[in-house]
Amino acid sequence: MKKLLILCSFLLIFSCNNNIKKTQKPTFLIGEWKRLNDKPGSQTYEMWNTNLVGMGYTMKGKTRSFQEILSIITIKDTLYLEVKGVNEKPTLFKFIEQTDTSFVSENPKNEFPKRIKYILDNKQLKASVSSDDFRIDFIFDKVN
Repeated sequence: MKKLLILCSFLLIFSCNNNIKKTQKPTFLIGEWKRLNDKPGSQTYEMWNTNLVGMGYTMKGKTRSFQEILSIITIKDTLYLEVKGVNEKPTLFKFIEQTDTSFVSENPKNEFPKRIKYILDNKQLKASVSSDDFRIDFIFDKVN
């Protein structure tokens, strides 16, 4: 009887573990987004395709003053935000929190930012990049 109880407990735990939600990529990012809270004279955009590869860039007049390539990638069942084009090598930010409409990723070894957060809030895409003592907020509207 004791062996049967242990076996049943094991099977119950095992079957419950099979129901763990698989890592889901943040599809709420998909689309073209225009920043609303830019500095005067600048306009920032983010564009994310269905493969969750994106590009962020800032225009000052007709000149592109900043550009980065953003990707949501999976390494060993863990999601990362990969940023290319800012540093010599790509920088990875590990997902530490996630819902259907938000995620927080961080890389404590990176000088700035150490944390990147995205949230879909009332049809606006809000993002922030931060370190321990500094933060920049972005508010985007979807471009139709």
